[in-house]
Amino acid sequence: MINYEVAPETLASRIPAGTELDLWDGRALVSAVGFQFLDTRVRGIAIPFHRNFDEINLRFYVRRQLGDEVRHGVVFMRELVAPVMVALIARLAYNEPYEIAPVRRVRTTPGRIEYAWGRGRIGATAASEPVVPREGSEQAFVTQRHWGYTRQRDGSTVEYHVTHPPWRVSDARDAVFEAEAPGRGPVSAYLVDGSPVEVSAPSHDLMAAGTVDGQGKRGRRLG
Repeated sequence: MINYEVAPETLASRIPAGTELDLWDGRALVSAVGFQFLDTRVRGIAIPFHRNFDEINLRFYVRRQLGDEVRHGVVFMRELVAPVMVALIARLAYNEPYEIAPVRRVRTTPGRIEYAWGRGRIGATAASEPVVPREGSEQAFVTQRHWGYTRQRDGSTVEYHVTHPPWRVSDARDAVFEAEAPGRGPVSAYLVDGSPVEVSAPSHDLMAAGTVDGQGKRGRRLG
């Protein structure tokens, strides 16, 4: 996970209706992430030859105020996978911006993980022992996200819940992201332990620009 600081206004047009940009210490962050899906199932059913695969994604962070509850979420700007069926299901079910690319994981030395796709590459080397991030840290801000938001073609937003235990995080060094980086240079890089993850079905009755959500609060589309 390699993190970049960007000007908040560059993300304004991408913020889904009913959410707002979530800032850490007053800064807007975008993260480039490489990771593996293992034993993947859709509604409990494993799709042959599509259970284990690698993904690269680019994401930023939003929040939704729902009464007294604040839901901290992510918005994906781009997602790369090799299996065609994975990309098709994600597009149809969530309208996520999946693209097909020859993503693969490469482990070059002990403690270092790299992913490659076409002419792109992302990687980093562990620089500390993995620990659960302290509350209020940047590591907690980018990894402890349990909601996803996706803008739909009609301008509305779908919401889905992501359930997993807190991930352990290691600081990283020698980070590389050979692609179109979203910022001038990374502000931080981490290696993150995985865990079982469950993603709920998308909620399509969430909010749309200029309509009222289930809490009686008017949703608004930023940007």
